[in-house]
Amino acid sequence: MTEPDFLRDTRSSYDTIATAYDEQFAGWIDRKPVDRAVLSLFAELVRAKGNIEVVDVGSGPGYIARHLKSLGLDVFGIDLSREMVELARRRYPDIRFEEGSMTALDLPEGGLGGICAWYSTIHVPLDLLPGVFAGFRRALVPGGHLALGFQSGDEITHYDEGFGHAVSLDFYRRSPDLVAGLLTDAGFEVYARAEREADAGEKTRHGYLIARS
Repeated sequence: MTEPDFLRDTRSSYDTIATAYDEQFAGWIDRKPVDRAVLSLFAELVRAKGNIEVVDVGSGPGYIARHLKSLGLDVFGIDLSREMVELARRRYPDIRFEEGSMTALDLPEGGLGGICAWYSTIHVPLDLLPGVFAGFRRALVPGGHLALGFQSGDEITHYDEGFGHAVSLDFYRRSPDLVAGLLTDAGFEVYARAEREADAGEKTRHGYLIARS
């Protein structure tokens, strides 16, 4: 099967900017209290169900995986970009990171207690999101939890430059109500939702959803 253009472009772009991205965003989760609060709730819900194995999908340099591990979860990461995976492996050698795509997760059915996709569905076109969410649900145990973080809005922005490098990235901003509806259609029950205003240096509001299978 031919790989969709957006996957090839996203992989190539993040391979190109991995080092610069890491230099700018290292430690960013420590400056985001709302993000940490939502992830803390997600971790508590996962721990309460007993299966603490969690995947961070779109794990990038590994910051969120590291944070989830600190919250008591048995976490591993999957990312499309080989350079991001290698960077995460060097930074956090006690956590497993693998290459892979959320559009075709190679995971056992019903094996995970949780899935976290933190600002990683933002590059996926709308018509492919239902399939992504269906794949998430298949990988979760019954009653397992999914946590999503994303920029809130209704526009698409294309970037052909990032961190001083040529890239080709589409960013999709979506309302929590839209994403919640897609999750419901995929068989999830939305448990919690939140939005926050843009912090300094940000351009949009941010949305958060926790759902259970």
